[in-house]
Amino acid sequence: MCLTPLETLGIILIVAAGTQITRWLPFWLFPENKQPPAWVTDLGRVLPAATMGLLVVYCLKGVAWTAPPHGAAELLAILAVGILHRWKGNVLLSIAGGTALYMVLVQCVFV
Repeated sequence: MCLTPLETLGIILIVAAGTQITRWLPFWLFPENKQPPAWVTDLGRVLPAATMGLLVVYCLKGVAWTAPPHGAAELLAILAVGILHRWKGNVLLSIAGGTALYMVLVQCVFV
């Protein structure tokens, strides 16, 4: 599919406008000098944990629990993320450490 330069420019402008609107919308709806609604505060409290739970479930959906190694690499990586986060409290370190351990396990240990 070949686009004309005008169509390409139109797509770029629409995507840029959509991106900017989604970036500015929270600041327009909830200005700094005004208290946000209670439901927004509640979402800010519960969504991080819900998102992490969703990511764990998504990461484990393809694991063959009945075939060797029975998800050992995944479970060890999850344990490492939990321990690192409890120890250092740094999300990026926890995720990077768990990912690095998982990659070593699946490429060198559980081949």
